[in-house]
Amino acid sequence: MKTWLQDTFAVEKPVIGMCHLLALPGDPGYDRTAGMPAVVDDARANLRALQAGGVDGVMFSNEFSLPYLTKVECVTVASMARVIAELRDEIRVPFGVNVLWDPYASLDLAVATGAQFVREIFTGVYASDFGLWDTNCGAIVRHQQAIGGGDVRLFFNILPEAAAYLANRDIVSVARSTVFNTGPDALCISGLTAGEETSTATLRLVKDALPEIPIVANTGVHHTNVAEQLNIADAVIIGTAFKRDGVFENPVDADRVKALMDKVEVLR
Repeated sequence: MKTWLQDTFAVEKPVIGMCHLLALPGDPGYDRTAGMPAVVDDARANLRALQAGGVDGVMFSNEFSLPYLTKVECVTVASMARVIAELRDEIRVPFGVNVLWDPYASLDLAVATGAQFVREIFTGVYASDFGLWDTNCGAIVRHQQAIGGGDVRLFFNILPEAAAYLANRDIVSVARSTVFNTGPDALCISGLTAGEETSTATLRLVKDALPEIPIVANTGVHHTNVAEQLNIADAVIIGTAFKRDGVFENPVDADRVKALMDKVEVLR
């Protein structure tokens, strides 16, 4: 049966490449001398490398805004909107956004830029390296409707990086109740940090429990494990493995993207 993932990305088992943005105005690492033109130029180079390598989709994220906020400042959303607006004519694949870690801001940015999907923490209460994540999914989806974002697909990150669910519940119970109570478009399963491999055992548990819901391997997919990950997951999101030398902070390397995508094409 054809899923919305296939309708959106025009392939089975889509690979979404991360276009990580440099630190933005207000972030500790922002380069005031180079300014926003440098952020745009870096994002353009990464976008071009991802698309040249053959990814099925792209997600823009303020990855280098470390340490992240759970309620971002207006300048972050404005800066990300500027970047995407300047690149809009070059985007040839479906794209999404993720404003770390603020679901309202992610939806605002999606509606403003025409993004087809967002990835965020929409449900649950977590103890994280960035403080307490206390969500309100009912308010978030009402905000989505109020701003005209009803067509934006929601990737629920239910096992987020650098965080632990506060209730004493196993991941399958969390996944089942999330689907029953909130109706996500997809569930993302992550490793400890960006670049850390997603547990295939956890992916299998969630997929077996919820075969009708797209399950996404959210971190740590690379050249040697992509077959194993895509054997279970319905899609993968890749950032670090596409970077030069496989280093999180480096720019995207088009040759690394193509090498991994060539493997994916054989699998598909």
